[in-house]
Amino acid sequence: MKSVIGYNGLPDTTLKLWLGRTQYHMECLKTAYYDDNLPLLRLPGETEDIALAQAAMEKLMEGAKNIVFFGTGGSSLGGQTLSHFSRWYVPGENKEGVIGKPRILFYNNLDGDTLSRTFKTLDFETTRFVITSTSGGTSETLLQGLAAVQAVIDAGLEDKIASLFLGLTEPADKNKNNPLRKLCDHYGIPMLDHHTDIGGRYSGLTNVGLLPAIARGMDVAKIRRGAARVVQEMLTQQKAEDYAPATAAAAIVGLTLERGINNVVMMPYSDRLGRLSQWFVQLWAESLGKDGKGATPVAAQGPVDQHSQLQLYLDGRPHLLTLIRADCRNEGPRIGEDLAHIAGCDYLGGRTAGDLVYAEQNAIYDALIEAGRPVRTIDINQMDEEVLGGLMMHFMIETILAAGLLGIDPYDQPAVERGKHLTRDYLAKL
Repeated sequence: MKSVIGYNGLPDTTLKLWLGRTQYHMECLKTAYYDDNLPLLRLPGETEDIALAQAAMEKLMEGAKNIVFFGTGGSSLGGQTLSHFSRWYVPGENKEGVIGKPRILFYNNLDGDTLSRTFKTLDFETTRFVITSTSGGTSETLLQGLAAVQAVIDAGLEDKIASLFLGLTEPADKNKNNPLRKLCDHYGIPMLDHHTDIGGRYSGLTNVGLLPAIARGMDVAKIRRGAARVVQEMLTQQKAEDYAPATAAAAIVGLTLERGINNVVMMPYSDRLGRLSQWFVQLWAESLGKDGKGATPVAAQGPVDQHSQLQLYLDGRPHLLTLIRADCRNEGPRIGEDLAHIAGCDYLGGRTAGDLVYAEQNAIYDALIEAGRPVRTIDINQMDEEVLGGLMMHFMIETILAAGLLGIDPYDQPAVERGKHLTRDYLAKL
């Protein structure tokens, strides 16, 4: 607020103005929930799709040592965010993954050299593939899936294709061409239906994100419960100013339009939330970057980016920072006082690694305020699946409300679709 950080903050009257406008859009979301017009809001209460996903994944994991997930953008980032929370790809994790579970691998970016090298390292008899594409026609994912099928055939395992693959795409529609569904039907590959009317960047809590989470042994029901709490809070709140995603949307849009704060930084202080920043970047960029509007999202992570980006945030053009702070006190190795004294850093004596991170995430908050920079915090007392589901639903609703305030559609991506068409044109000319 302006009363705290000066010019870069919002005056009380301006925030109230934006909260008043947010109220309408929050009521629209409530109506959409009760009229069942927005499946995303109803998703947290579903359980049937969880049972289907668990059954499919348990079948796929039989005899598996590796599970490769092919998908790009929202078809991958949601699953990566959930998996990362379970310490996938976090330093210090068992290199084979969760004990008793196959190792999981995400290939969300298409690179010919990487794909070739990957296939050379895989034992196809003990490797499984999950191919995810909402439309079934995403070129990069389709090529990855086709290449994997070809590699399996070349390995002499064509008769086992049906047990080595799982497809995830939208339900069959005779009026739509779906190459992934055609491929799976031809080889008898089992398929799961992608939730209709829930786009890729909003699909992290659908079976798209839950499949990798199940493979990691996560409690996916708790993920959904956390999301449900955020939705239920919206339904019970009467005023936008009492609902966290609504106040956030009002503040962010107000800062963007009234103060020209055009960069939004997501900075969690936890290795387990590292992918959450990248997931947020896609959600915010694709949903709000339209008609010359929107703010640029930036993925950061503490404390490492205090040493690579903080100079800009404190002394460059103003950014809005979201710090996600975990209560990490007493976590990690503790430094003996005698050893700290020998090294000449007595302030570390008797302290743990978590104590230092806890001090840093609080100090940076104070430093940003002193520098007159807009900053908000989300404080986590317990790191579990329910918290993660709540965080993801919070940011999705926040994004939808911000889109309403900006007068844009948060669900489409017209510029991206144009790029896809041009890509096919260039490919045809090769």
